[in-house]
Amino acid sequence: MTPVLTRDIDLGGGEYSIVVVVLLISIAALIMGWKFRQEVLATSPGTDSMKQIGAAVQEGAQAFLRRQFKTLGIFAVLAFFLLMALPADDTGVRIGRSLFFLLGAASSAAIGYLGMSLATEANMRVAESARTSGRDLGMRIAFRTGGTVGMFTVGLGLLGASLVVLIYQGDAPKVLEGFGFGAALLAMFMRVGGGIFTKAADVGADLVGKVEAGIPEDDPRNAATIADNVGDNVGDCAGMAADLFESYAVTLVAALILGTAALGVSGLTFPLIIPAIGALTAMLGVYITKARPDESALTAINRGFYVSALIAAGASALAAFVFLPWDFDDIEVNDPMALFGLTTPELDFNPAVHAAAAVLIGIVLAAFILWLTGYFTGTEDRPTKDVARTSLTGPATVVLSGIGVGLESAVYTSATIAAAVYLLYLLGGGSLILSLFFVALAGCGVLTTVGVIVAMDTFGPVSDNAQGIAEMSGDVDGEGAQILTELDAVGNTTKAITKGIAIATAVLAATALFGSYLDAIVESLRGMVDDGTSVSADEVSSLLQSYMVFDPRALVGVLLGGAVVFLFSGLAINAVTRAAGAIVFEVRRQFREMPGIMNYTQKPEYARVVDICTKDSLRELATPGLLAIFAPIAVGFALGVGALAGYLAGAIGTGVLMAVFLANSGGAWDNAKKIVEDGHHGGKGTAAHEATVIGDTVGDPFKDTAGPAINPLLKVMNLVALLIAPAVVALSIGDDANGLLRWLIALVAMAVIVAAVWISKRRDLAIGGDVEETADAGTPQA
Repeated sequence: MTPVLTRDIDLGGGEYSIVVVVLLISIAALIMGWKFRQEVLATSPGTDSMKQIGAAVQEGAQAFLRRQFKTLGIFAVLAFFLLMALPADDTGVRIGRSLFFLLGAASSAAIGYLGMSLATEANMRVAESARTSGRDLGMRIAFRTGGTVGMFTVGLGLLGASLVVLIYQGDAPKVLEGFGFGAALLAMFMRVGGGIFTKAADVGADLVGKVEAGIPEDDPRNAATIADNVGDNVGDCAGMAADLFESYAVTLVAALILGTAALGVSGLTFPLIIPAIGALTAMLGVYITKARPDESALTAINRGFYVSALIAAGASALAAFVFLPWDFDDIEVNDPMALFGLTTPELDFNPAVHAAAAVLIGIVLAAFILWLTGYFTGTEDRPTKDVARTSLTGPATVVLSGIGVGLESAVYTSATIAAAVYLLYLLGGGSLILSLFFVALAGCGVLTTVGVIVAMDTFGPVSDNAQGIAEMSGDVDGEGAQILTELDAVGNTTKAITKGIAIATAVLAATALFGSYLDAIVESLRGMVDDGTSVSADEVSSLLQSYMVFDPRALVGVLLGGAVVFLFSGLAINAVTRAAGAIVFEVRRQFREMPGIMNYTQKPEYARVVDICTKDSLRELATPGLLAIFAPIAVGFALGVGALAGYLAGAIGTGVLMAVFLANSGGAWDNAKKIVEDGHHGGKGTAAHEATVIGDTVGDPFKDTAGPAINPLLKVMNLVALLIAPAVVALSIGDDANGLLRWLIALVAMAVIVAAVWISKRRDLAIGGDVEETADAGTPQA
C-alpha cells in the first residue's frame, strides 16, 4: 500500500443515506428532549412560597444569562470576521466555516439557556414531590430534567455535524472547524462566567452565613442565598451543558477530519454513526433510571449509565463490522508523513475490528473514570472519609488532606487516559493517521454516554436547589426533608463524577485535534506545492525537526503551554476571590445595617447580591478568554508550527493534571462537609463542621470554576491552532514567507494578553470596603 495525499471525496448513495438517517436520529433526540421537558413541567410547582422563591431564582438566572450573551455577542462577531479573514480552500468553505461558527456558538448558548431555564422550573417541583409524593417522583423529575438537556445536547450536535456533511461533503471537515470553534468558545466563556458567579455567591454565603453568623445553609436571612441558587443554575446547569455540548461538537470535528484523511468517505460517515447510536441508548438510559425499593438513588443512576454504555458498546461494534471495510485493499490511507518522505508499514489488519476496539476503549474509559472519580470524591469511600476525619484537627489539615487527594487522583486519572491513548496508538499498526483517527473514535465512544452524563450532572444542581427552596420556604419537613437531603447527597456525587468524564472527553478531543493540527499543516504544504510555490527541502526538513521534543523550539512551546494552563487557573480563582470578597462585605453590611434580618422582621436585599455577582463575573471573564485565544496565536506566529505543537502538548499534559486535581480536591472537600453535616465528627455547629466549611469554600472555585473551565480551554486553543496553521505555514516557508508580518501578528497578540492580565491584576484582590471598620462592627450571631 502506497500512502497518498488526495482529499477529493463525494458522498455516494449509501453514504448519503447514512447521513440522512443520522440527521433523522438527531431530530428524534430533540423531540424526545421536548417530551421529557413536558413531563417535568406537568408536575406541581409547589406551594406559593416555593413558587415565590423559585421565581426569584429564575429572574436572577435569566437576567445574568441575558447580560452574559450580550457581552459574548461582541466576541462572536469579532471571531466571525477573523474567520472570514483566514485562508481557506475556496470562498464557499470560508463563508460556510464562519456561518457554522455562529451556529455552533448559538447552539452552545441555547443548550446552556435550556439547561438553566428548565432547572429553575424543576427545583420547585422536586421539593414539592418530596413533600407530597415521596422520593421516586422527585428523583424522576430531577433526572428527566437532565435527560432533557442531554437529548438536546446530542440532538443539536448531531444535527449541526450531519447538515455540514450533507451540504459540504468532502469539504465538511474544514467547515466543521468553525462549528466546533463556535461551540467551544461560547462554552469556555459560559464556564468561566457562570463559574465565577456561582462560586462567589456560594463562598460568600458560606463564610458569612455558616461560619460567622452560625445560621444554616440556605437560611432565608442570608442575603446571598438567592444568588447561590442562581449560581447553581448558571454555573452548573448552563455551564456544564454548554461544556459537554462543545466536547460533543469538537470530538466530531476531529473525528471527521482524521477519518476523512485516514479512510476517505468511510471515515467521513462512520464517526457520525457512533454518537447517533449514543443518542438512542441515552433515551433508553434516561427511561430505565428508576430506584428500586430499598435502593439508593445513586445505585439506580449508575445502573442506568452502565446499561446504556454496555448496549452502546455492542451496537457500535456491530456498526463497525457493517459500515467499515475489512481490509485495506481498496483504501488509500492518506498518511501525512508521506509528504516528508516517510512511509508507514504495510497495513494488514482488519480496520473494522480495530475501529470497533477503539470505540470500545472509549466507552470502557468513560466507565472506569466514572468509578475512579467516584472513589476519590464519594462519601462512602476512604479518601473523602479521611478528609472529613481531619476536621477534628482544624481547617488547615482539611485543606492539606484535600490537596493530597486531588494530587494523587490526578496521577491515576492521567495514567488511565495515557494508557488508553497508547492502546489506541497500537491499534493503528504503525500508521500515525490511523492511530490519531482511533483516538478520535475513542472520543466518539465516550460521546455515546454523553446524554446520560448530562442527565447525571444536571441532577446535582436541581437536587441542591430543591433542598434550598424547601429550607427557605419552610414548607418541607420530616420525611420530605430527609428525602431532599438524600437526593442532594446523591447529586453532589454525580456532579463530581461527571466532571471526571468531562475531563477525559476533553483530553481525547484535544489529542485528536492535536492530530488534526498536523493534518492541517500537511494539507497547507501540499496546497503550496500544488500551486507551484517553491518549497525547498531544507525548509521542509527544518519544519519537521521543529516537531521533535529535543528541538528547543518544541521544548519552549511545551513550557509555555503548561504555563498558560497555570495562568488561566490562577486568573479564574483570583476572579472568584475578588467577587466572593465583594459578597462577603455586602452580606456583612446587611447584617450590620439591617438588624431586623436576624429576627425575620426585615427581608434581606437579595437582588443587590445577585447584581454584584453578575457585574463581577462578567467583568472578570474577558481576561481568561483573551488568554485562550491569543496565546496560541502569539506562539504560532512568533516561534513556528513546531513550537505551537509543543505548546499544545504542554497544555494537554498540564491541563489534564490540573483539571483533575482541582475537580477532585473540591469534590472531596464538598463531600467531607456533607459527612460532618450528617452527624459524624460532632455534626453541624461544631469546630469540625466549621473546618469542613472552610475547606469547601477553598474547593468551590477549584471544582466549579477553574477546573471545569480547563476543558473548553484545551479545545479552544487546539482549534485556534488548527485554524491559524495554514497562515503560519504560508508566512514561514516558500516564496511568500514574511518574517516581519509574522512577528507583527505575534506582538499584537502578546500585547492583548499583557494588557488584559495587567488590567486584571490592577483590581484589588481584597475587594470590598473598609476592612477594619467592618471587622470592628462584627457580625450578628443567630
